[in-house]
Amino acid sequence: MRTTSTHTAVPDSINFPALKLLPGLALCAAIAWLAMRAGENSWLQTHGLSALTIAIVLGMLLGNTVFLRIAEHCAPGVVFSKQNLLRLGIVLYGLRLTFQDIAQVGVNGVLIDACMLMSTFALAYVVGVKLFKLDRNAVMLIGAGSSICGAAAVMATEPVLRARSEQVTVAVSTVVVFGSVAIFLYPMLHGLSWWPAHADFGIYIGSTVHEVAQVVAAARSIDDHTANTAVIAKMVRVMMLAPFLLLLSAYVQRTNPAPSNGAGTPMRSRAAGIPWFAFAFIGVVALHSMMPLPATINSKLLDIDTALLAMAMAALGLTTHLSSVRRAGVKPLLLGALLFAWLIVGGALINMALSHH
Repeated sequence: MRTTSTHTAVPDSINFPALKLLPGLALCAAIAWLAMRAGENSWLQTHGLSALTIAIVLGMLLGNTVFLRIAEHCAPGVVFSKQNLLRLGIVLYGLRLTFQDIAQVGVNGVLIDACMLMSTFALAYVVGVKLFKLDRNAVMLIGAGSSICGAAAVMATEPVLRARSEQVTVAVSTVVVFGSVAIFLYPMLHGLSWWPAHADFGIYIGSTVHEVAQVVAAARSIDDHTANTAVIAKMVRVMMLAPFLLLLSAYVQRTNPAPSNGAGTPMRSRAAGIPWFAFAFIGVVALHSMMPLPATINSKLLDIDTALLAMAMAALGLTTHLSSVRRAGVKPLLLGALLFAWLIVGGALINMALSHH
């Protein structure tokens, strides 16, 4: 008579999927920590290089060298950082904003921000897709980064579009390049004495410069009033990220219907494409507006948020191959340059037209 032996397997990493995440998470955390320490450097701050920008650069350096040897072991944690930690970071980003900020720039400030967002993104789409014949996802990422809040907007748009790493990196690169130019250009423009008295130069900076760090760097070199107004105008623009993502998600769902399984049933629910973290982002802003946290707690949470976003940026850098970026060619950079020119010239015209007389 045959007896069936019961074999009890020793639990391995398959039974503990969380263990698979540890190597990649540790690597992203180490890069993020280095980036945050470097981001405290006064010279880098003056030149608008935030921890997020430094994290993606460090990630790319490692991603195209030593990471290739350990990619197999680190991949689950790196992917987790790029996707899940990113969403959490965007949600916590809401702690930087309150609805009271809107009152400080007034209806005109909000209107200027909205006009800049819509016109810049529309220009990106028309020129990028129709004229340059670039991939739609790549164009939308560059458009989002230029029209809203730089790298954070690019990273927040990526899950909605399901874009490739190299497309995200190219978009972030355009934001970094032209945003860095803006830091030096805007103070020079202010010194030319062409700006009308009725229009606030701070709102102009906040509504047209890419990154929050770049806005601070550009505006601080003018005066305190300009810096304060610029940051508030910028934060109102950041707040528009949530409705933008929801509208973009609806557009993507309509133009890219879920694939069928052959029996007429969609394989993926239409709701799967809804960026739920955008709702959570709005919820955090609302909560922060009604029940502000003590300054020390809020400061700690913002540090955690920066760390999460830096880990996501590090993961993006690690999974980006420079050969793929090179294959993208010069057209994405040309698109970024065109949008930059529009932000400066078109932004000035819109600010002058919509400001209080």
